Amino acid sequence: MLRSGAIPNVSRMENSENQAVAPGAPRHDDRQADELRPVKFTNHIAPYATGSTLIEWGDTRVICAASIEEEVPRWMKAQGVVGGWATAEYSMLPYSTLGRKSRDISRGKIDGRSQEIQRLIGRSMRAAIDLKKFGKRTVWIDCDVLQADGGTRTASITGGFVALSLAIKKLIAEGKLIESPLANNIAAVSVGVVEQRPLLDLCYVEDAAATVDMNLVMTGSGEFIELQGTGEEATFSSNELESMLALGKSGISRLLEAQQVAIAAG
Repeated sequence: MLRSGAIPNVSRMENSENQAVAPGAPRHDDRQADELRPVKFTNHIAPYATGSTLIEWGDTRVICAASIEEEVPRWMKAQGVVGGWATAEYSMLPYSTLGRKSRDISRGKIDGRSQEIQRLIGRSMRAAIDLKKFGKRTVWIDCDVLQADGGTRTASITGGFVALSLAIKKLIAEGKLIESPLANNIAAVSVGVVEQRPLLDLCYVEDAAATVDMNLVMTGSGEFIELQGTGEEATFSSNELESMLALGKSGISRLLEAQQVAIAAG
C-alpha cells in the first residue's frame, strides 16, 4: 500500500518579530526567496526494501530505499568496532537529465560527483543513528534519481532519512530492535545567491546561474552535520552567508515537519 506525506502549509520564513520576510521579485518558478518547492513523499515504493520512499521535490524525483544486512563490514570485524554501520549508494538514471547520462558501469567506475554525493549521504545517515544501539548490522541507503531539476543530493538525504526511519520501525515491529537507535532527525536543503539575491532551494535554472551555491545538512535540534558552500567564480560576504544560513535553517525546519508526517503515515 502506498502512502504519502506532503509539506505542511508553511511556505514562508519569519524573522524574530514574526513578520514575513520581504517578498522581493518572483523567481523563475514564481516562488519567493524563502519558499521551498512542493515536497511529497510516497512510502513503500520499493516493497522488497526494508523501508523506502519516493521523494518528489519540485521536478526532482528520487527513490530512496533502506536495506538491512545482518552483518557489518569486514573492516569493523577486523578492528573489533562495536555496533553497526550505515552507508549509501547514489545514482542518476540515464533518463534523469535532458541529455542521456551514461551509467557508471559503462565507464567502468563511478564518477567523482556520484562518489562525493554518496559519501555525503552516508555521513549524514551515520549522524542520525546511534550505531552501538543499532547492533551488528548494516543499513544501505540506495538513492536513485529518476528526474533531476536541482537539489538531488539534498533530496536524497531528506528522503533517505524517511526510508531509514521506516526501516527502523519495521525492525522494531519484527522484534529485531527493542528501541529506536535514531539519535537525530536530519534533513538537507540548498541555498545560493542568484543575481545578488540569497535564495532557498535552487532549481536547476537557478543553480546554473548561481554565483554562490551551498548545501546544508542539519539535525532537528539545529546542529550542522555538513556545510558545502562555494563561490562560483565569485566571492560572498558574511552578510550573504548569514542570509543563506537563515534561509537554510528555515527550510530545513519545514522539511523536518514534512518528514514526520510521512514517517507517521507509515
